[in-house]
This record gives sequence, C-alpha cells and structure tokens, in this order.
Amino acid sequence: MCASKVVKRDNVGAILGRALEAGGGLLRLTPTWVPRNFLHPGRRLKLHPDDLYALGAERGGIDERWFASTTPADNEGAPPDEGLSYVVFEGDRFTLRDAIAACGAEVIGQDLWDEHQRWPVYSKFFDNMGPIPHHLHHSTEQVASLGRLGKPEGYYFPPQLNYVGNNFPYTFFGLEPGTTREQVRDCLARWYEGDNGLLDLAKAYRLKPGTGWLVGPRILHAPGSLVTYEPQWGSDVFGMYQSLVEGRAVSRELLVKDVPQDKHEDLDYLTDLIDWEGNTDPHFKDHHYLEPIPVADTSAEGYLDRWIVYGRCDGRQWFTAKDLTVQPGVKATVKDNGAYGLIVMQGRGRIGGLAVHAPAMIRFGQMTEDEIFVTDSAAKAGVTYENESVHDPLVVLRYFGPDANPEAPEVEDHKCLG
Repeated sequence: MCASKVVKRDNVGAILGRALEAGGGLLRLTPTWVPRNFLHPGRRLKLHPDDLYALGAERGGIDERWFASTTPADNEGAPPDEGLSYVVFEGDRFTLRDAIAACGAEVIGQDLWDEHQRWPVYSKFFDNMGPIPHHLHHSTEQVASLGRLGKPEGYYFPPQLNYVGNNFPYTFFGLEPGTTREQVRDCLARWYEGDNGLLDLAKAYRLKPGTGWLVGPRILHAPGSLVTYEPQWGSDVFGMYQSLVEGRAVSRELLVKDVPQDKHEDLDYLTDLIDWEGNTDPHFKDHHYLEPIPVADTSAEGYLDRWIVYGRCDGRQWFTAKDLTVQPGVKATVKDNGAYGLIVMQGRGRIGGLAVHAPAMIRFGQMTEDEIFVTDSAAKAGVTYENESVHDPLVVLRYFGPDANPEAPEVEDHKCLG
C-alpha cells in the first residue's frame, strides 16, 4: 500500500523542483480511483475484486480511474481530494493540482498557464457493466452562474481492456431527426412513471474496440459497456435525462444537479438545455465518429504513433490523444507540442528515466508504475520510450490540453486513409 507522506500545499515547491530534476521533467503519479453510487462496475480496470467497494457500499462501486487530474469528482459524500491525482517522490506525496499551483508555467507551459491558471483537462477510464442513462454535459454558459464549467469529451475504446463487451456494447447518441421539443418535454414529465421513453427517440451505435467518438456539450449520449478512455474538459457536470436504465430508477436529482434551483421543475428550461441542431443531425456519425490515424510513417523504425482522439467542438480543439506502440527491443524518442498525461496499457520498459510496466492487478491504495505526467519542456525536448521486453509491445496512451496540436486531424479525416 502507498504509505507516502502528504505534503501541504505551501511546501510543495521545493520538493517539486527536486522531483522534476530527478525525473527529467517527468512526474510519477499514483492511481486515482473514483466510485459512482448509481452505476455498476464492469470489473476490467485491473482493480482487485475485493476492492471494488473499497470506499464503502454507500459510496458505490469503483468504475473509474482518472489520469493526471486536477479536477475533483462531484460525488455526494466524497472527500475534497477525490478525483485528484497525486505525485510521488522520495516518500512524499502531493497533488498534481498543488504542483501546478506552485510552478504552473514550468509544468504545463506558459501559454496554458496564462490562459487557465491550471491544467484544464483530464482523462479517465470508465468501466461499467451495462449502459448508463442518456445524459448530457452542459455548456459553460449554462452552468457559469453556478461557478462551474461545461464539458466536451472524447472516447477511445482500448483493445487491451475490452477483452469482453459486458452487457450492452452499444451507445445511444443524440435524438432521431425530426424529434421535437414537445416529445422530450413529455418524457421529462413522465419521470416518475417508470421508463420515461427517452430512448424511443434515440439511435444506438455498435461500439468497436480501437475506435472512438468526439462529443461536445449539450449532446445526449448513453454510453455502452465497453471500457472507455475519455479525454475531457476539467469538469464533472452532467444531467441525466433517462429515468430508468436496466430496470433501475435514476434519481431525478441527477437530472437537475447542475441546474439553478429555481429551474428544477421548469421542463421547458430543461428541454432547451439540449443542442437541438446537434442532437438531431441526420449525419451524426459522420460528424462524431473517430478511427486511429497515424501521426507519421514510422513503422520501419519500430514504433507507431497514432491520433485516437482529435477534432473540434464549437470550433475549438479542447484536447487530443495519441496511442504510441513501441515494438520489443526498440528505443524511440518522441517530441510533442506540450504537456501530457500518460498511462501504460501494455508491456514494460522505460519512459525517460522512469521504469514503467502495465500491472495485471492492482490493490486499492497500491502504488503502480504505469502513470506519468510529462511537463511542457520535457515533451518539447523529446521523451525516450524504451521497450525492454523481448516479445511484448509497449503501448502508451497520452492526452494533451487545448490547442496543443494544431496539426491534428479533423473528424472525418480517417475516411481519407483508404
């Protein structure tokens, strides 16, 4: 178990300086587990079966692991640091949020620090046994009065964790073209009658490991049961619009938790939170579906870097993500445009000066060697990935902040590969 000492925020700066020097600009992170009391864990996050309810049954099962997160989880009864990533160094432990507060530009880059004063994104694994309710994430304009931020998010279904599809590997997206406000309003009015019928107005898409989707704010979606790697904006706002899922009632409080109190019973207001043009787009898949696109033709050099999450929401690149595969015995130095968080999916080796490997099973509270935060300067100078295995590829997922990769593809660019 991780027995490191927690360092108070005022004392982080000096220790962080030593950690950055020792790691060559790389920081080792502890696993960050997040429960949800309204969901059913899918059991594919490598967390020991005895630890799925390590925080107590009333808090819910653990079905998420967050990466390089400075965003707290918005869970009832959660401690203030739930969802926050911790850096570990020489027996000390401090949050990545405090590290960035102490040395912001040095860690995430001057431009990002000047604009946001924080690391404004995070990523996570989401692992559920079945589907979850049709819901949306609000826009910043819709939740600004509550002091919150909106949330676009991206999805990628890593093959390494999706060896089984669980109960429903399909995701509902948006609403069928021609759906009216009155139809959705009627569904909300029937909340306490059991199934409010919202999915009768939506379309499901079969999920495929190794592919992904890009979903902006105000777009309804009911994620299916594949494990998802999800780069997203640093917010935990949502509104559940489906009243019953797999026979389980959804609390109406989850519909209105990020809505002003005086609007909780205003069905017209709740209906108008939906992006109607985006949700009823007759070419929805064309405008949201993603397939991997190689960054460059480097296969002959023994490694391949691919874009897995890319594109723009409302005209802006909020985040991007890549999948890097290094073949056995190969050493590759990869330069990037800015800071990133990474998770090792498969294999073992070294990243910079840090040993890494993908564990088979993790106990709650146990330290691992599979997660790292790479600072802006280290990313731009180039990080060396060395696969020390004789047989197994080293596979790493890494995600970036806003506007980091202007050269990244746009949605639909994968169609040009064939």
